[in-house]
Amino acid sequence: MSDEKQMNENRIIDVDLQNEMQKSFLDYSMSVIVSRALPDVRDGLKPVHRRILYTMYERGLDPTKPYHKCADTVGSVLGSYHPHGDASVYDAMVRLAQDFSMRYMLVDGHGNFGSVDGDPPAAYRYTEARMSKISMDMLTDIDKETVDFIPNYDDRLKEPVVLPSRFPNLLVNGSSGIAVGMATEIPPHNLGETIDAVCACIDNPDIELPELMENLPGPDFPTGGIIMGRSGIRAAYATGKGKITVRAKTEIIEAKNGRFKIIVTELPYKVNKARLIENIANLVKEKRIEGISNIEDHSDRIGMHIEIDIKRDCSPQIVLNQLFSYTQLQVTFGAIMLAIVDGQPKILTLKDMLQCYIEFQEDVIRRRTEFDLKKAQDRMHILEGLKIAIDFIDEVIRIIRASKDQPSARAALMERFGLDEVQAQAIVQMRLGQLTNMERHKIEEEIEGLKAKIADFLEILASETRKLEIVKEELIAIRNKYADPRRTEICAVSGEVDIEDLIPQEECVLTLTQFGYVKRLAVDTYKIQRRGGRGVSGMSRREEDVATEMFIIHSHDYVLFFTDKGRVYRLKCYEVPEGSRQSKGINIANLLPIAPDEKVSSMIRVPEFDEDKFLVMVTRKGIIKRIALNAYNTARKGGLIALELNEGDELAWVRMTEGNANVIVATKLGVAIRFNENDVRPMGRLARGVKALTLKEGDEVVGMSVVREGGLVLTVSETGYGRLSKPEDYRLQSRGGKGLINYHIDRYGKVAAIKVVDIDDDIIIISQDGIIIRIAADSIRVCSRPSKGVTVMKMGEGDKVVTVARAPHEVEEEAEAAQEAAEATEEEEATEE
Repeated sequence: MSDEKQMNENRIIDVDLQNEMQKSFLDYSMSVIVSRALPDVRDGLKPVHRRILYTMYERGLDPTKPYHKCADTVGSVLGSYHPHGDASVYDAMVRLAQDFSMRYMLVDGHGNFGSVDGDPPAAYRYTEARMSKISMDMLTDIDKETVDFIPNYDDRLKEPVVLPSRFPNLLVNGSSGIAVGMATEIPPHNLGETIDAVCACIDNPDIELPELMENLPGPDFPTGGIIMGRSGIRAAYATGKGKITVRAKTEIIEAKNGRFKIIVTELPYKVNKARLIENIANLVKEKRIEGISNIEDHSDRIGMHIEIDIKRDCSPQIVLNQLFSYTQLQVTFGAIMLAIVDGQPKILTLKDMLQCYIEFQEDVIRRRTEFDLKKAQDRMHILEGLKIAIDFIDEVIRIIRASKDQPSARAALMERFGLDEVQAQAIVQMRLGQLTNMERHKIEEEIEGLKAKIADFLEILASETRKLEIVKEELIAIRNKYADPRRTEICAVSGEVDIEDLIPQEECVLTLTQFGYVKRLAVDTYKIQRRGGRGVSGMSRREEDVATEMFIIHSHDYVLFFTDKGRVYRLKCYEVPEGSRQSKGINIANLLPIAPDEKVSSMIRVPEFDEDKFLVMVTRKGIIKRIALNAYNTARKGGLIALELNEGDELAWVRMTEGNANVIVATKLGVAIRFNENDVRPMGRLARGVKALTLKEGDEVVGMSVVREGGLVLTVSETGYGRLSKPEDYRLQSRGGKGLINYHIDRYGKVAAIKVVDIDDDIIIISQDGIIIRIAADSIRVCSRPSKGVTVMKMGEGDKVVTVARAPHEVEEEAEAAQEAAEATEEEEATEE
């Protein structure tokens, strides 16, 4: 008994508990980090995903084969490579097959693989799957020793350490995972943009982040959405960590009953739609959000469509802002660019990731080339032996016939012709018919071809430039095969300095319609035409909508929007979405929190809020107000009161002045008045203003302009006539008078607009039917004040001019029909005579 006790005591080893726990925990931590939770920087896959794809590849489940039961695939993965639970494998496979989780799906699933509502997938005995087309490029050339293999868990089989991954999957599909003491959250990106960034990095290894972001502007989520601002993207790309604000894609539309609806068509990445709708409903019940009358989900397989009905007296923009604040219609994606590099977890910048991938692909090309080189050399070695055999065909046949077996025949051939064992074996194994019928020149041709291939392989191995060229060529081929348009929009956010640095300084045309649609266009959208032309279609718009405001502005200037209710809102020009010439633009309710019964009546360009600048405002009823420009220098989203209005009046015109300008105000019934702005004392924000001129009954203001040196007063009638007059024709009067006769409306039609223009300007004229024409100002005749002028735009039946804008003169890009212009001029002059 004592001997047994002594033996047991000898088996006991004294261990420091603290050291043992530390060692065990570190071993466990590294196992989780490297072998379970984090992706490899080279192929962007975790071990479970890599094992799923390799198993499907081994079993021949490529896109050309029928779908195969997931239960069988999961079982094969478990039995061969992944000694864990079946749920871990099936969950990973399901994610690879979800179009709302993966930007480019690596598994082609057949059956119920879950939904964006959080519905679970069907059990693996019911679903089927195979590899997707793009996942085949993850395993290209894996059989050419391009990557290392290691023993599986029970040392029966070999599995790849990493897949060749012929496209940068880590960035393309992103990754997320929680390890011990660290986590990764890499957003997905557009394949074409990512490959362009890799190519740019190959072309210029010293490339800086701004140049990289020209090719790869930001993440591209499979569910779309809108990224608000670029500062979070830049932080993530520059440091490896950044907070990216992602917002749902929404649109405010006006229903037939006059109420507004918020339509949600895209959600932020990883947002559960069913929970989102439930959350909105709870917020409405708790009265944390007021103004929502109903929520309906009309989503189907075609796409997402959530309708949120807004109560009649509520602002849809205010409700939408509350939804962004309180719900997952707006989320923050915390990017952590963490991946396994050389067996160690490391936080990477964008350039680090691209460089790691390029180095990996260069190594793949090297190893593939070495494999192909060895194969070509072995084949040429055998062919050289066959060439000798053909030269001595009769003797070779005699030796083989005289030998008692293959080993002796092989030995005899090696001794007689100096062949090695491989060459002799190849000769011995050939059938007699093949040997005698073999043509010498075919072997020589094959040898010459192999020599060229071997020389090319040796050149590739000796040249890093050649390897990188091949990497680039194969990436471009994949881009051309799989690239698709970007789904996630990136919007600028006011106040981000780095955003403005990325937005080009360029001239734009801003257009605002009567029903509140605003759009931004390049200034060269409208080609110059001869006066009297028919114009081009300026927008596709709802029936009876007309353009009411248009001007030229730089992309970085501020825009002040004044509403008919006397409120003012501020935006940067680039915050207004760019549209095409034919598009109707975006409803202003999507940009500003205006009330349903409020509309924007005027917008002006403000490069800077200078202290010595003033705003002069005129209402439809002839009330004028003058106020310092910097009184409206505020970023308040809710806007400010511009002026208090009399009942039945509305704010219609606003102009910026230097403080001592002469102002011309014109009316529809052909009256105009010119006076100095100092006749109107500067007032506070809440002041109502004073009388600009005395209006006749039924008259209203149609335009107000500031007189400048060298400028001419353009008057355009609703019937399409126009003339230029010198400002001196409008003598200076005192504010509040009856004014002077500007136009004979009984003969030539009512006045549509006035504008002070320069002789070298272009004039853009818009009709009620949405027709736009751009003509040179010097093509319009200079006449005295009450004259009719010339035809500036031919009007269709029932159409009339509603808006006039001026733009810098442009050289005509396309030759116009000079003969038609001459005929039009002759026709006008004949009519006037």
